[in-house]
Amino acid sequence: MSDAERELEQDAEHQVTPLELFFDLVFVFAITQVTSFLARDPSWHGVVRGMLVLAALWSAWSGYAWLTSAMDVDEGAVRLAMLASIGAMLIAALAVPGSFGGEAVLFGVAYLTVRFLHLVLSAIVGRDDPARWSAIVRYAPTALVGASLLVVAGVVDGDARIALWVVALAIDYFGPVVFGMGGGWRVAPEHFAERFGLIILIALGESIIAIGVGAGFHLSAGVVAAALLGVLVVSALWWLCFDVAAILARRRLADATGLERVRLARDAYNYLHLPMVAGIVLFALGLKTTLAHVGDSLETVPAVALCGGAALYLLAHIAFLFRATGYLFRRRTLGAVALLALIPAALEVPSLAALGLVSAVCSLVVAYEAIRHRAARVRLRHPDLAA
Repeated sequence: MSDAERELEQDAEHQVTPLELFFDLVFVFAITQVTSFLARDPSWHGVVRGMLVLAALWSAWSGYAWLTSAMDVDEGAVRLAMLASIGAMLIAALAVPGSFGGEAVLFGVAYLTVRFLHLVLSAIVGRDDPARWSAIVRYAPTALVGASLLVVAGVVDGDARIALWVVALAIDYFGPVVFGMGGGWRVAPEHFAERFGLIILIALGESIIAIGVGAGFHLSAGVVAAALLGVLVVSALWWLCFDVAAILARRRLADATGLERVRLARDAYNYLHLPMVAGIVLFALGLKTTLAHVGDSLETVPAVALCGGAALYLLAHIAFLFRATGYLFRRRTLGAVALLALIPAALEVPSLAALGLVSAVCSLVVAYEAIRHRAARVRLRHPDLAA
């Protein structure tokens, strides 16, 4: 990378703007809608459809994360286009519960609008930069084709609709891999890592919302205990992400240059943060069900969601850190395996006990890492003290 290119990337660093956070709030509402979608249909078929919707929404959000990393969009006409995108995303979020029913076409049209406005904004940002313009031209066909297929999916029924969703998302997600992430892509590492970290933080807030919704208005001793255990698990998931992992990955992204940085951003953040969010959403589903029925054993899907959601989060985090650092976090791997092994027990014991077991596993992983690697943790988090 030339000195001029390095200066360009350093100049691209800027704080996350209120406009970006405004956009993220609408996306969080969409995540909440996905959790509600799953709660209304807690079947395997419902899980598949919910995860497809989440994957589509994530693709749209991450596209804007790349865009705002390249440029501060909170100015002039670009701000107005961003506000229009927020409106389109809100309509898509409102249509999530009916995305495979009566609002399927509405969801598809709103989603296509979100993706189209993203390309318009990208074109405005890259109009004076031939390299960026070339990147947009490579990216646009798969983004538009994938989004357009969701509109088509809205007018067909049954398995054909599912098939079109799968094809649309495959085109959308694998397009950048097939056609390459060549020159023209810009990543401001500090801003980019902060933006994805914030969306994980906000997604964890969805689990807190699930506690409030699941608890309802009657706070029995079992409900209070379940709420506290739920907060304990969410706190552990937060710790595993933000105590040292986010710092390690952010520094690795900042140290990378050129195409290496772009590919690391694509793989570790764009792709591997999606299963983290999916794990949070599934855990929220299991937590919400647990709070509503603390004395009963869980049905199959909520039990798998409770244990498997936390396991998916851990496994995605392991993959994220391995891609970023090349190091395999073995204790987190063991924790994920233990959570998956809890699924049969979660089907038999009361849901409160199942939640207690999940919280114990997550807390033990956190405690081991904090105690076993306390010296390395201090050096990483407080380099000035370790010097």
